[in-house]
Amino acid sequence: MGEVRKLQKKLRQIENLEIKISLTPEERFKISRKAELRSRLAELQLQLSGPQQTLGIVGDGKKEKMKRQVEDAPEALPSQTPPASKILKGEKKSKAQAPPAVAARRSEVGEGAGTDRQGDGTEPARVSDHCRDVSGGCARFEEEQQLRQEEAEFTSLKVSWEKAKFRLRLLEGHNDIVTCVVAVDNLVVSGSRDTTVKVWHVPTATEHKNMGGHTSGVTCLSAPPPECCKRLAWSLSLSDKERFILSGSADCYVKIWALSIGQCVKSIYTFNAVTALCFVPEEDGYIITGSDGGKVQAWSWHTFQNCQSVNAHQEAVTSIQSQGPLVFSGSAEGGVSVWENRCSDRDPLRLLQHWSGQVTGVGGASGGRLTLSPRGDRVFLAHGHACIGILHWRTGMMSRLTNHSSVTGVTDCVHQTGGLLIGSCYDVANGDSALNLFSLPQCRYLASLTWPEAPRILCFAAWTTGSGDHRWVTGGRDLVVWEQLPSSGRQRGDVTVRRDSRMDSCLLESEGDTEDDAETDEYEADDGGEETDGGCDGGSGDGGAGSWLRCVLQ
Repeated sequence: MGEVRKLQKKLRQIENLEIKISLTPEERFKISRKAELRSRLAELQLQLSGPQQTLGIVGDGKKEKMKRQVEDAPEALPSQTPPASKILKGEKKSKAQAPPAVAARRSEVGEGAGTDRQGDGTEPARVSDHCRDVSGGCARFEEEQQLRQEEAEFTSLKVSWEKAKFRLRLLEGHNDIVTCVVAVDNLVVSGSRDTTVKVWHVPTATEHKNMGGHTSGVTCLSAPPPECCKRLAWSLSLSDKERFILSGSADCYVKIWALSIGQCVKSIYTFNAVTALCFVPEEDGYIITGSDGGKVQAWSWHTFQNCQSVNAHQEAVTSIQSQGPLVFSGSAEGGVSVWENRCSDRDPLRLLQHWSGQVTGVGGASGGRLTLSPRGDRVFLAHGHACIGILHWRTGMMSRLTNHSSVTGVTDCVHQTGGLLIGSCYDVANGDSALNLFSLPQCRYLASLTWPEAPRILCFAAWTTGSGDHRWVTGGRDLVVWEQLPSSGRQRGDVTVRRDSRMDSCLLESEGDTEDDAETDEYEADDGGEETDGGCDGGSGDGGAGSWLRCVLQ
């Protein structure tokens, strides 16, 4: 078992190396050993688990080209998750347990009414208590009805996603890992470690523009809203319908690209390798960047001058997202900062909260990469563990959401679209990859989507068509567009939809004991202790790869 844990640790470290912007010859050699280590791990797990357990190990055979089909379904998919009550702080039980709760409330209502009728002696008192009984009973009845309706709507949504069909189209053109993607109208914009920014026409799945200019890997992209593009377009004598894209790179530049002409119209030198950025449209607009040294900077969209520089984090800022006037930054060591945009020419960002990696439970992995997605008072965190972290940023309370039923699973990115929370999951032990869907705001597991030889998904973007169908784009080793197909008719999809029932049993947990991977910086560390992979399913290390219910095509 000790060797199994060591191999799992080494595979995790190799996966972290693979997504770095630049690699040394020594790191490339370590990556080249991944297949050897994975094969050895499979042998050990077969010995430990016995012949009755089947492992889904990725072989070296010819890769299938996304030509699989799923069962046809007659139902249409809703584009929005049904409304539901907000999850209470510290809640540990799923709303799937609502029917017993409803029965208990019914019993309470009946017993309470009986007690009141027996214990009163005067008529006025009986009338008063009767009114209270009626009002209290009505409130409970309405609550029960609401719970029943929510449960029925969730069940319907779950069934519809189990019958979902997507057609996948591979966008070929990048020569290295795709690190970031955004969607603009019918265009997809991708940034890659190969230093280029490419624009793709989604309906035809063809390359529309190839925008070169960065001298190092592109790390992040952002798309300012149309209303913020008009002034810049006017100053450049371009159409008022022109759209712009911001790109950040390890070459220390932020570049602003005009999509119609495919050219860089403005460059901002930041003096630091840019590892994250976002656009804040408040007032005249601001560009917020994060650096590899932990610095957060604000730049005026009006003058493109630096407004503020703050040493906010101890390690690289790996994710920045905005939500109205709030800006959220996350770093490799696991820290999360929440800023308020005061719309000032000087120091526009005011720090509201900062929670360290010790609070979030994210720190500990060498070369870690945190991505975040804010929603109200919660921030969803993808941090390379088997669970999605949920930070209640006003209080510092942490909970976690099961995103993989194996301790060898990692979560690379998390994204919200409509009423869905989507988390990517990847099993370092066997190379299986999938997208897990959860309903919002309940955070209840709906289904998992995958396809044969699915690569690791590092970035995600989403939009919906006029008819409400989903369009997604995922990036990593491959850049793939997902097109949702109508449920009715006899159309074939490329994606397999399955459910892992073990992910239902641990939907939302309070994080009393944070995950600790006990990662070390040295890849070849040969310590005698066992790695403590604290997966939220409580699974053991020797059952890692086999415990994930592999999604298989029919």
